[in-house]
Amino acid sequence: MTISNSQPTVALAAIARPTFDVPLAQSVAAAALAQLAQAGLHVVGGDTLIMDADGVAHAQQTLRTAEYDLLVLLQASFADSSMAVALAEIAAARRIPALLWAVPEARAGGRLRLNSLCGINLAGHALMLRRIPYDYLLTPADDPAAVTKVATLARAGRALRTLHGAAIGVVGEHPAGFDTCAYDAGDLAALFGVRIQPTALADTLTQAAAADATVRDHFVERVTAFAPNVAELDQTAVRGTAGVYHALRTLIDASQLAGVAVRCWPEFFTELGCAACGAMSVLNEEQRPASCEADVNGTVTSLLLQALAGAPAFITDLVSIEAASDSGVLWHCGLAPVSMADPDSAILGTLHSNRKLPLLFEFPLKPGRVTVARLHRTAPGNGAEVRSPKSEVLTQDSGLTTQAAGYQLVIGGGEMVRAPKSFTGTSGVLRFDRPATQVFDTIMRLGLEHHVSIVYGDYREELRSVARLAGLPVVELT
Repeated sequence: MTISNSQPTVALAAIARPTFDVPLAQSVAAAALAQLAQAGLHVVGGDTLIMDADGVAHAQQTLRTAEYDLLVLLQASFADSSMAVALAEIAAARRIPALLWAVPEARAGGRLRLNSLCGINLAGHALMLRRIPYDYLLTPADDPAAVTKVATLARAGRALRTLHGAAIGVVGEHPAGFDTCAYDAGDLAALFGVRIQPTALADTLTQAAAADATVRDHFVERVTAFAPNVAELDQTAVRGTAGVYHALRTLIDASQLAGVAVRCWPEFFTELGCAACGAMSVLNEEQRPASCEADVNGTVTSLLLQALAGAPAFITDLVSIEAASDSGVLWHCGLAPVSMADPDSAILGTLHSNRKLPLLFEFPLKPGRVTVARLHRTAPGNGAEVRSPKSEVLTQDSGLTTQAAGYQLVIGGGEMVRAPKSFTGTSGVLRFDRPATQVFDTIMRLGLEHHVSIVYGDYREELRSVARLAGLPVVELT
């Protein structure tokens, strides 16, 4: 599932009532459509005012058949909530969020010509009662800031649509003592519409061992093209990793999986004599996110980031905090996608640092802006409110109608800086937007998981929108 990073698509529905200033409402709708189109957003629907049952029926048909990521309900003038509900219900059935857009009105002492704000107030209450996710906007139709909000929310909607119906394969069980990798399939289905498909580790090991020479040759040739020293490593083990890739890719293709979470140790080392990491690196590069230690929630997080960025994501450990340089190190054995490699450094095939077997990839991560995220599973009863050690509410946005008790979305960011590799494997030095020691204090005080996912680019606002739409409290790392 390669996810496009093109502009998202919005459906525009302009609602009005004939007893208000229809020419002014029409000009508002036209200005909004022009703004969205000029910004490069794809728009279905248009600026025709919806004012009666026939107009609603026509718009409903469009919303049932068109592909779009966000429904923009433009309150071109006041109307009761019935038309907004009739349209939003169509989108909600497809897991597509709604944005209620009202325009300010001049306090000129005369007639209230549009009463747009009151219209979205009515609509918001009606959607809340029906548990339909929405956000709102109060800004002139020709305000460029409106496009920024629409585009951000549409990207969030597209990411949620990517998760809805996505199947994640989990190969084996997480290692003992790795409670951070535990998951609940029912919770994930209810929260995002994600389906979990367990697969026996023994079946994957058997299929990897049975991979024929041709598929192994193709993998070795492929990875040697970007890591020439692979030819210098133990070829029996390298070809073992090739068999692992074949088994995982076959599983992905046969079951149409969006990503996998794999029990990567110890069995791949002890039974196949190779590392799974290099195979998972290639899957990550192919935008089929693969998480080690059977971390299903980690794979879901990576898929979310990938859907926002249209680029590979990487699951990683925070392994070092240094107050003097105000930085942390994100590291993993060697499963990062190779597009994250610093172009000034070579990509090397290497051995697992503990098990001393190939195939993994070693390189420092490239400099640039990154977004950090984690779908955090809390202890029972901890889902309603997130507090820091100083007892301040980190976030509790009540703009939506549902609450995902037991889960929070961890959001952070920073600059990956160019630096020599900190450790063997794949690692990068990250300068967080908050002091590194404070970030680590938040992680420890709140008991967050040891895995986070990263993607290049700044998608924090989109993640906050995802959280609002999904009813998730947010933990701000930065």
